[in-house]
Amino acid sequence: MSIFEIIMLLCFGAAWPISIYKSLKSRSVSGKSVIFLYVIMIGYVAGIVNKLVYNMDWVILLYGINLIMVFADTLLYYKNSRLVKS
Repeated sequence: MSIFEIIMLLCFGAAWPISIYKSLKSRSVSGKSVIFLYVIMIGYVAGIVNKLVYNMDWVILLYGINLIMVFADTLLYYKNSRLVKS
């Protein structure tokens, strides 16, 4: 477990609720990149796999929470893109 890994995950984790709130409020996809969201999710999955294979500790929970938030933002992206097309 690295304190720097924890700080990184906490900082990124603080940003996702803001992004989700903006997605809910704006009902728009402006400024969002679904490719970026997928890249971030792949990164979090890689972090989880690393923890499972090499160094299982409680930090895996931070990866999981962040992954869930990015997944929620991705779902909102698709929902909002359908609203924009209507």
